[in-house]
Amino acid sequence: MKQRQEWFDAQRDLDPGRLVFIDDPGGIARSVGLNTKMARIRGRSRKGERCRAGIPHGHWKTTTFTGALRLTGMTAPMVLDGAMNGDAFRAYVEHVLAPTLSPGNIVIMDNLSAHKAEGIREAIEATGATLR
Repeated sequence: MKQRQEWFDAQRDLDPGRLVFIDDPGGIARSVGLNTKMARIRGRSRKGERCRAGIPHGHWKTTTFTGALRLTGMTAPMVLDGAMNGDAFRAYVEHVLAPTLSPGNIVIMDNLSAHKAEGIREAIEATGATLR
């Protein structure tokens, strides 16, 4: 609770132009997982005709899109064939995100377990950016 309050108190002093947000599905930036097993529950057809459509029942695939949200827009996009885990997120940070970071950037991400993988903080801070 103390750390959360300190975070809220410190937000007033942050330069929005230096912020880089990374988050899990449904968050501020995007790391969105899509599953092809999802099927529509409604459809359209001509009056008097049955609406028919194929659905991928039982044959599913997960695709994850990750990116960084800055004041200037989305940057550092990556599409992953599968779900996000610590190894994949570390690869994203080292090979996609880090090259876009500059000294003074502030990377903000939540406490998703994949975000806590070994080497993440080091890769971000090696660029001169800080991690929150």
